[in-house]
Amino acid sequence: MSSISINETASAAVGAVKRTNFRWWIVVMLFVVTSINYADRAVLAITGPVLSKELGINSAQMGFIFSAFGWAYVLAQLPGGWLLDRFGSRVVYALSIFTWSLVTVLQGFVGFFAGATAVMVLFALRFAVGIAESPSFPGNSRVVAAWFPRQERATAAAIFNSAQYFATVIFAPIMGWITHAAGWPWAFGFMGALGIIVSAIWLKVIKAPAVHPSVNDAERAYIAEGGGLVNMDSPVAAAKSDEGGAKWDYIRQMFGSRMMSGIFLGQFCINALTYFFITWFPVYLVKERGLSILNAGFIASIPAICGFTGGILGGVISDWILRRGGSLSLARKTPIVMGMLLSMSMVFCNYTDQIPLVVFFMSLAFFGKGIGALGWAVMSDAAPKEITGLAGGVFNMCGNISSITTPIIIGYIVQNTGSFNGALVFVAANGLIAAASYLFVVGKIERMELKK
Repeated sequence: MSSISINETASAAVGAVKRTNFRWWIVVMLFVVTSINYADRAVLAITGPVLSKELGINSAQMGFIFSAFGWAYVLAQLPGGWLLDRFGSRVVYALSIFTWSLVTVLQGFVGFFAGATAVMVLFALRFAVGIAESPSFPGNSRVVAAWFPRQERATAAAIFNSAQYFATVIFAPIMGWITHAAGWPWAFGFMGALGIIVSAIWLKVIKAPAVHPSVNDAERAYIAEGGGLVNMDSPVAAAKSDEGGAKWDYIRQMFGSRMMSGIFLGQFCINALTYFFITWFPVYLVKERGLSILNAGFIASIPAICGFTGGILGGVISDWILRRGGSLSLARKTPIVMGMLLSMSMVFCNYTDQIPLVVFFMSLAFFGKGIGALGWAVMSDAAPKEITGLAGGVFNMCGNISSITTPIIIGYIVQNTGSFNGALVFVAANGLIAAASYLFVVGKIERMELKK
């Protein structure tokens, strides 16, 4: 009898310990880093109209320069994912942030060149940014898989993914103002310096859940019970990291999976919308709609606010469906399909000359794209646990092939037709294909088991 009382007292004492919630500070860090990540990608889009005129760069050449990031980003995904699995998210990601920020600063010195030389130098620097940023989103996915239980994972992924819209909301007006007031080189300098500072903060904040001093055992247990990989990147896990390695057969198995192939196709199409907004959209506002650089920076923030709102809402809806007893497939697919269909509303911009209506339809499309951008939550659920970094790299590689194709295709459409009408139809079609992929190809969403 006394033994039972002692055990009950001990259990009550454990239950009385208040669970920490430091995992939400981790996702705040991911949000900040991802905001800077996307802002650094978009500096060229904001400064592009002034820069291209000053350096003598035409629309087709700008399309290739925009695509330079994508070529490198895609090629470096597999090495980036392997580095994350081998050396851990903390160190690899910090080095990534520092490097891409330094190269962003260097882009501000392209003004010393002109014509073909400027095109080549700018292409090379954008290529370097793509290589440096390659571990970023696979790193985000690994951190979410380690720090969050399944029932909170979509919200966490939606928060860091929505940073791409927040980056436009906050940094597009700032970069537009800097370009207008001080000149385009200073926009690159400002964003690069900010990233270098954040790389140091990352090293201070990020550690594995199993060893983080700000996390108590109650939070660790809560994460682990929900399927969180709490030992990822801990010293014990690092000691075993050489046992698996990056095996090409694992990559073959992923492409042989109908579920994973459908997820990869969906992400390719979702990213086509993303890269329209962060490359050609500000140019569209200036060249097609006649806005000034300063006004375009502020106008671009309105659809971005809607995208940010939709991004958070998509994750909340998905996790709400899961908590209400819906299947993982229903919870993840519903926001993705509905959001991608809504993103097609941008086509209506082709039928109006009224700026307020253009802003409305673009905002509606951006809102839908935000709701549907849950690919990284799906990857946190579906990636094989042995190769979360490599799987994220393959996923991001497939998704970001559109970062190469989309800027080039849009550049040629605009160059050959003198209009963005065909470009908007092309981008909207990608939203339709993404919805169809999740409806008819992906099937049941579950964690993939590798055959050893």
